Amino acid sequence: MVNHRMSVALHILSLIAITEHKEQLTSDWIANSVNTNPVVIRRLMSSLNKAGLIRAGRGLKGMTLTREPSEITLLDVYKAVAPNHELFAIHQDRNMDCPVGCNIEHSLNNMYGELQGKLELEMKQKTLAMLLAGVQKAEL
Repeated sequence: MVNHRMSVALHILSLIAITEHKEQLTSDWIANSVNTNPVVIRRLMSSLNKAGLIRAGRGLKGMTLTREPSEITLLDVYKAVAPNHELFAIHQDRNMDCPVGCNIEHSLNNMYGELQGKLELEMKQKTLAMLLAGVQKAEL
């Protein structure tokens, strides 16, 4: 499941995209904007770096995007920060003596698989540039 990692990763990417003086992009500075611990930022930065979405200098200073914001999709970010690329998780402690408990996993897997496929198609159509347009518009 993705929880807040996706939105924090998009926040990080947005800051990298719009910040002119890249040298100020430290994990502490970004953490202040996100209002979280710098360790959370460093972990997400590592995932974004491994996925090839950012390039970070020594000490995580001077970060840059590896592509234009219009070429980074929400699906790219999701795949970078979602450990198992799984949007929906099925509870594991079901009562197998219950008719619902012993049969729900199969039905949920089918439904969740279909929903995940549709959502991934939508995420592929949304870009960081679109997010930035909304952020910058709201700023005015």
